[in-house]
Amino acid sequence: MLWTLSNQLTVARVALIPVIVVLFHLPWRFSGALCAALFVVASLTDWLDGYLARSRQEATPFGRFLDPVADKLLVATVLVLLVGTQSVPALPAAIIIGREIAISALREWLAERAVTLQVSMLGKAKTAMQMIAITALLLDLDIFGINTHEAGLVLLWAAAALTIWSGYEYIKEAWQELMAPGA
Repeated sequence: MLWTLSNQLTVARVALIPVIVVLFHLPWRFSGALCAALFVVASLTDWLDGYLARSRQEATPFGRFLDPVADKLLVATVLVLLVGTQSVPALPAAIIIGREIAISALREWLAERAVTLQVSMLGKAKTAMQMIAITALLLDLDIFGINTHEAGLVLLWAAAALTIWSGYEYIKEAWQELMAPGA
């Protein structure tokens, strides 16, 4: 049951990351738009693989492990690319990447204690905001008089704020375990 359709989509999301990296560095006029399109496809597989795993009752330990890793790899890789061009400030990217690492570590630690930290609606909103912001930043076009890069910067700061808030909520939820004797 390792190669379910949902797991294949998750693996495809990971496989798209190097393609996005290569396209990002090509000196083509529309490489940003192509990166944005692939990023959207990869982001949509995040929703689709979860939906398929639940609706087809194909959830696997491999999928539960790889899905959040794939999301974080995708977001972190593209944020590092954007910061590397100095078109995006490092602070919101560092907040987003740092929180993802910290909460992933917290989830792992809690799992060792047989405690599950469920994904919250705030966490899902944070992920959606990150995906929209990054897509706008990659596009870097003027659409109906709106520069997507400037809009993307505003959305990235909003995503960083949601990232802090959702991280706080997860820590608050795990606080009792964190403060337990022998923790």
